[in-house]
Amino acid sequence: MNRWILAYDGYDPAAERLREALCTLGNGYFATRGATPESSAGGPNYPGTYVAGCYDRLTARIGGQVADNADLVNVPNWLPLTFRAAGGDWFDLDRASEEGRLLTYGQELDLRRGVLTRLLRCRDAAGRTFRLAQRRIVSMDDPHLAALQTTIVPEDWTGVLEVRSALDGRVANTGVDRYRNLPAEHLSREKPDEPDDPELSCVRTTTVSSGIGIAVAARTRSSEPAERSRHAEPGWAAQDLRIEVREGAAVTIEKVAAVFTSRDRAIEEHGRAALAAARRADGFKGLLERHELAWAHLWRRAQFELDHDDVQRVLNLHVFHVLQTVSPHSVELDAGVPARGLHGEGYRGHVFWDELFILPFLTMRFPEIAKALLMYRHRRLPAARRAAAVAGRRGAMYPWQGAADGREETQRVHLNPRSGRWLPDHSHLQRHVGLTIAHNVWRFYEATGDLEFLAEYGAEVIWEIARYFADLAGYDRSTDRYRIRGVMGPDEYHDAYPGRDEAGLDDNAYTNILTAWVLHRALDALALLPEDRRTELRERLGLTREEITRFEDVRRRLYVPFHDGVISQFEGYGDLEELDWPGYRERYGDIRRLDRILEAEGDSTNRYKASKQADVLMLLYVLTPRELDEILQDLGYEHGPDLIARTTAYYLPRTCHGSTLSSLVHAWILASTDGEEAWRVFREALGSDLEDAQHGTTAEGVHLGAMAGTVDLVQRCYAGMTTQGGTLHLNPRLPAAIGELRLGLRYRGHWGIDLTCRQDRLRVTLRPGAALPVRIAFSDQDVFIRPGDSWETPLHHGRTPTTGD
Repeated sequence: MNRWILAYDGYDPAAERLREALCTLGNGYFATRGATPESSAGGPNYPGTYVAGCYDRLTARIGGQVADNADLVNVPNWLPLTFRAAGGDWFDLDRASEEGRLLTYGQELDLRRGVLTRLLRCRDAAGRTFRLAQRRIVSMDDPHLAALQTTIVPEDWTGVLEVRSALDGRVANTGVDRYRNLPAEHLSREKPDEPDDPELSCVRTTTVSSGIGIAVAARTRSSEPAERSRHAEPGWAAQDLRIEVREGAAVTIEKVAAVFTSRDRAIEEHGRAALAAARRADGFKGLLERHELAWAHLWRRAQFELDHDDVQRVLNLHVFHVLQTVSPHSVELDAGVPARGLHGEGYRGHVFWDELFILPFLTMRFPEIAKALLMYRHRRLPAARRAAAVAGRRGAMYPWQGAADGREETQRVHLNPRSGRWLPDHSHLQRHVGLTIAHNVWRFYEATGDLEFLAEYGAEVIWEIARYFADLAGYDRSTDRYRIRGVMGPDEYHDAYPGRDEAGLDDNAYTNILTAWVLHRALDALALLPEDRRTELRERLGLTREEITRFEDVRRRLYVPFHDGVISQFEGYGDLEELDWPGYRERYGDIRRLDRILEAEGDSTNRYKASKQADVLMLLYVLTPRELDEILQDLGYEHGPDLIARTTAYYLPRTCHGSTLSSLVHAWILASTDGEEAWRVFREALGSDLEDAQHGTTAEGVHLGAMAGTVDLVQRCYAGMTTQGGTLHLNPRLPAAIGELRLGLRYRGHWGIDLTCRQDRLRVTLRPGAALPVRIAFSDQDVFIRPGDSWETPLHHGRTPTTGD
C-alpha cells in the first residue's frame, strides 16, 4: 500500500460526501471539497468551496427561539465542467451511474503532490464511448488559484465534442442535514461580467449580512481550436466550447480559477483582481510544477516517519489536511482554525478549542502558523473582555464557539434527531476554552522561546484569562477554599445536576486544576519579562500588588473534589447512578450518542456516571504527570503515588467516546500503562475520519483536532517529548508495533533537530548551521548537543522518568 495515495475504485453515491471531505484540496486561504465537476445539484454530490474567515450571519427561529447563526460561507463553485457529443445530453455522473452507462471509475488523491486525479469511461445514450482523465489542484504556491485539467478521448466516434465550463454562485449552505430547514442563502448574486477576453468568465457575489464581496473568475482553454459561446444569469456564467474531434484522439481542456474577496490585501477591487489573476496565470503544467514544489517544502518541514506503512499513510493524510486548512498562506490572514477544517459545514465552520490538539504539531514545525492562530485569539481579546464585563466579571471570557468577531456563537438549543425534540443547549458554559487559549500561549513560548511574542501579546492574553477565572472563583467559608460554580467541563453529557432547572456544575476538576496552572503561569510570565516590559504590562492591565496576591491565594486554595480515592469529574459526581453499560450496548450497539438515546427515552445522561469524552483524564493530556502532581501538592491534596492510575482505571470504562477526540486522549494516557490497549485505541482514533466512525459526520467536514492529535501523539507521546525550562525533555515509549520513529523538529529557533527512536536506542542530531547548542534531558542525563553533533543513548525498560514527565 502506497504511503502517499488515498485511492477509491468505483463510484459509490452513498459514500460520495465522505470521499468529498477526505479528498478536499486547499491551501490555507481557501479549500474545495473533492466533489465531481459533472454532477447535477441535489444529488449525492455536494460541491463546497470555503474561504478562511469568510462568515455570514442569518437570523432564524429555532426551537421557538430567535437565533443569529454565523456560517462559514459556501462561496461560488469554480468546478463545473461537463461534456457531450453534439446533440446528446450533457454528461451527468450520477445519471450515468444510475443508468449503467458509467463503465469504469477511479479516484486517487496524491498526498505528497496535492493532486486529485479521476479516471472514468462512460457511454452516452447513443452508444458513443468517452474516456476521461482529470487532474485537480488548489495551488499551494499561489493562494488564490486552482486548476482543473481534463483530457477527453472519443473512443469510438468522430464529430463535435461540446464542453461546458461554468462558475456557479447559486450555491447555499445546505451541506448538513440537521440545518436544512434553517436559512442558508448567504450570497446575493450580481449579473456576471462579460470580459473582453473570450476565455474568461467571472461571477461576483456579496455575503448578505457581513457584506464581503466574493469574486471567482475562470479561464478556460482547449488544446484544439474551439468555437465559443457564453451563457449567463445572476450568479452563474458558462462558456460552451465546440471542438471537432476524431476517434481515438485526445483533447485537453484547462480551467484555471481565481478566488478573491473584498477582505484581501493589496488589491483595488476583488472582481478585477480575480479576472487579472485568471488571465495572467500560467498553464496547468506551470501551475502544477510550482504547486508541487511548495508541497515539497512543506513535507520537508513536516518530516516524520514510522516503519509501519498503513499507519504512516493515515498520518500523512492527517498532516495533509491540517496543512490545507492552515498553511504559510494563513499567516497574513485573520482566521482561526475551524473544528471541521475548510472541508464542510459541520459546526457551521466555528472555531472551538481544537487548536489545543493542532498547535503542538505546528509549533514544532511551523511556528509562524501557530503564532498566527494565537494572534487570532489576541485580536479577539477586546470581545472577550466585553463578554466578561457583561457577565459581571473581570478579565476575558472567550466563547466556546467563535467565528468572525469573537462573540459567543454557541447555539442555545439543539435538535435530538432520535426524539425530534429541540432541547436547551448549555455548552456555552464550557468556560475552560479560555484556559486552553492561555495554555496554548504558554506552550508556544516554551517551545519557541519567543519572549517578544510573550511580552507584546501572550502575557496579556494569559493574564486577562487568569483574571477572569480568579474572579470566577468564589471563596467558600465552609471549606476555606475557592470554588468555581456553574460551568461545564469537556464532557458534554453533564451540563446540570439531576432534578435542577439551573444549568452548570460546581468544581469541575479539569477547570479548577487548569485554573491553578494558568494562574501560576500568569505569575511566571510576569516574572520572565524584562523590567521595562513588566512595568509596561502592569500599567497596560492596571495590575496591583493586591491582585497578584489574590492570584497566589486562589491558585493554592482551589477546591478539587474526590470520591472513592479518585478525582471527581465535578462535585457530586460520585453520587450519580451507575449506567447499565452491558444492557445499553446490547440494545443499541453503538452508544456513542448516549445522550440522544437517553433523552428519547425520557431520561438524561446527567443522572449517570457516563461521559461522552475524556474530562478528568484531559488533565493527563494537557499537563505532564509531574505538573499535575505539583499542582495537587500546592493545593494541599495528599493523593499518593497511584492516583493517576486509579483515576484512569475508574473513568476509562465509564466513557463512550462520543467525540473523536476521546479515543485520542485515551490512547495517549494508556501509552504509559498498557501499550497493547493503547495501540488498539490509537488505531481506532486513526480511523475516525477515514472510516467515518461516527456514521456520517465526516461528510460534513473532517475532525481536524483528532487528525492533528494523532500526529501529535506520535510526535510527543511516543517520542516522550516535552519542552520546559529551555530544555527538550525526551522519554520515548514506542509501541511494540513500531520499530523505528524518525522526526525532524524545530525547537527554540533551531531548524533541523533530527530525532530517531528505536525500541532500544535514542539518537538526537543537531544539523550544522544552528546558532546555539540544544539542551537535552533524558532520564538522569542532561546534555548539550552542538551544531553538527549527535548524541545517542540506549533505552532501558523501567528507566527513571525525566523531569518533563
